[in-house]
Amino acid sequence: MTQPNIEILLVEDDIDLASSIADFLALEGISCDHAYNGQAGLKLATENNYQVLVLDLMLPRMDGITLCEKLRQQGTDTPVLMLTARDTLEDKIAGFRAGTDDYLVKPFAMEELVMRIRALAVRRSGQVRKLQVGGLILNLDSRHASRDGVTLKLTPSCWTLLETLMRASPNPVSRKDLEYSLWQDSPPDTNSLKVHMYNLRQQVDKPFPRAMIQTLSQQGFALRDADV
Repeated sequence: MTQPNIEILLVEDDIDLASSIADFLALEGISCDHAYNGQAGLKLATENNYQVLVLDLMLPRMDGITLCEKLRQQGTDTPVLMLTARDTLEDKIAGFRAGTDDYLVKPFAMEELVMRIRALAVRRSGQVRKLQVGGLILNLDSRHASRDGVTLKLTPSCWTLLETLMRASPNPVSRKDLEYSLWQDSPPDTNSLKVHMYNLRQQVDKPFPRAMIQTLSQQGFALRDADV
């Protein structure tokens, strides 16, 4: 038997279906925790680290859409695969707005479920609505940035740079990728990024005792928790 190398949370109130899914995933090397209702699913998803969350749309105590929305508001960037018997465009739009990354309509082949899970497990979700690194918080809905409770005044360019760095944190982001985040394939002169990074540091680092933005030789820039 293959050793589990992917850990997921399945939130599904159909006990027979949940058992069948868990058994099949185990054979594919995917470890599966299970919750029968939305409230229990929220608790497990908040307290543990999973590579993928598989949520049924219709759940007791909290439906899958609400559960996904709450996780995104908390800053959870784990990819979400929604299981649903509804195949309407309106339902899918509602799910994607809440932060769902992918849909699978019941009934489905177990092999397709495995394929979707493996595809989602290698990335983080771009649907998260709050980014946090240490005391630095970026709320994407309210467009509010703060560090240790102090509001940061960011220009649109600085916001874009900070969001890019926070999504990658603690890994470095190359100068080329930062330039692309601002200007796509048409960057201006070579000093422009330097100016914007200086302005970003004035907000994120200068008022505080420890810097979070690091310049890494031949790698670019990285944003890391100042207390780690």
